[in-house]
Amino acid sequence: MNSIQVKVVSRRMEAERIASFELARIDGGALPPFSAGAHIDVEIRPGLVRQYSLCNDPDETHRYLIAVLRDAASRGGSVAMHDDLQVGSTLRISEPKNHFPLVPAPHYLLFAGGIGVTPILCMAERLARTGARFTMHYCARSPGHAAFADRIALSGFAGRVHFHFDSGAAEQKLDLSAVLAQAQDALLYVCGPAGFIDFVTGAAKAAGWPAHAVHQEYFGMTPQDSSDDTAFDVRIASSGNTYRVPADQTVAQALAEHGIDIPMSCEQGVCGTCITRVLDGMPDHRDMYFSDEEKACNDQFTPCCSRARSPLLVLDL
Repeated sequence: MNSIQVKVVSRRMEAERIASFELARIDGGALPPFSAGAHIDVEIRPGLVRQYSLCNDPDETHRYLIAVLRDAASRGGSVAMHDDLQVGSTLRISEPKNHFPLVPAPHYLLFAGGIGVTPILCMAERLARTGARFTMHYCARSPGHAAFADRIALSGFAGRVHFHFDSGAAEQKLDLSAVLAQAQDALLYVCGPAGFIDFVTGAAKAAGWPAHAVHQEYFGMTPQDSSDDTAFDVRIASSGNTYRVPADQTVAQALAEHGIDIPMSCEQGVCGTCITRVLDGMPDHRDMYFSDEEKACNDQFTPCCSRARSPLLVLDL
């Protein structure tokens, strides 16, 4: 990736197992601009790159702020961030990317699940600054697991944020059907664990919300059942060469063994870095990046995790 050298200038525990890291350029220069919903790729160590949403004010150019949930069941990124990064540690990061931008609308409905608060909070602060109408619902296991609760309490929009805790009384739980029924003119933005997002987007779909009004960004994907995976072939359009993809390898892994490297980052079908055009054949989409409409076109896929429903895929490589 095109990288920027940064250092950790501060670190703070924001909630149970959630730490924030303030990053600044080593040379003291200004960082590239970003917009609410943006993220950066962070190279934690060689070969280990993860994505983290930016959650500071987009008008700031002297720093980036990210927050990381320590998850022992993850693939190593969050644990390494918590265990290895201290004030003074240096990192390589990408310029900001935004696959989750705010779209102009008369009203916004924001849902944050756990660590998914990071882009949602940045959106709330931006919408408040511009005078937009919005309501935010923040769901967490308990008050102790709600990162940035103090920052929200001190904000000018605290009255528009509703907290919902699994550990709390029944009356403060999220009544999703009622919330959705009261905001039919809104755009919905949701971020968090896969189960939380599926809960919110599924309820919106059942309530008749159009697909274009529902925007989501996942933090990690639901584990896939690979027990029925079988081998298939991929053909490289530029060379005509055909390669076998075994049942226990991804397309990206199989091609890498033949010297064909596809840029990747999350390796989970979340970030979109590895998107590749499909010229023929039918992909088995297993990503969380494309919309249902985009998947139905079958003209692109994520070789880091997606497979094939047809015996052969012809790729635009």
